[in-house]
Amino acid sequence: MSANVIAIDGPAASGKSTVASHLARLLSIPYVNTGSMYRAVTYAVLQQKIDISDEAAMKELLNNMQLEYKADEAGNFSLSLNGVFLKDELVTPEVNANVSPVAAIPMVREKLKKLQRSLAEKQRIVMEGRDIGSVVFPDAAWKFFVTASPEVRAKRRLDQSRESYSSATLEEIARSIAERDRIDSERPVAPLKQCEDAILVDSSNMNVEETVAFIAERIR
Repeated sequence: MSANVIAIDGPAASGKSTVASHLARLLSIPYVNTGSMYRAVTYAVLQQKIDISDEAAMKELLNNMQLEYKADEAGNFSLSLNGVFLKDELVTPEVNANVSPVAAIPMVREKLKKLQRSLAEKQRIVMEGRDIGSVVFPDAAWKFFVTASPEVRAKRRLDQSRESYSSATLEEIARSIAERDRIDSERPVAPLKQCEDAILVDSSNMNVEETVAFIAERIR
């Protein structure tokens, strides 16, 4: 059993990243956002202008890139690509538009799965993503599937921008999120799904603190 792993899965914009980071802080253990890893690969693909259908080019990129989680200047466990810490670069519109097709490539998922498993060999961690409990750590000690309705997830995403928005915009984002769910759930490689042994955490009517408390209570 992967006794070191607290696996938190869930769909896009479900708040799982915020919940996972808060939980890790509460438990005083590292937090790994696996979605950032796929975004880092996507960023590298865009930087090098690689056609993702070119298997040879993708293989060369993956073999040569150095992707790791390590302590940054503030002592936080952060993601670096070829020695450079990435933050804002991972959430650009270009990365957002391309991360799903990149993440669906089998060789990318296999490469990152090995890296993710290596991170859990030395210490207890909170690892968050969309296939952590189902594919990467099917024998994780703890599995949680964090979700919320598309409407709630859309509102949370828009509220983060701190800008005013209309009901039409909210509906548009909700539809986009629902479509992302469909794509991720139907992809042939590591589809998004709730494991039978995962604890469902519907945060539609809970704030971050309440959601973290719900999970922490079950771990303890």
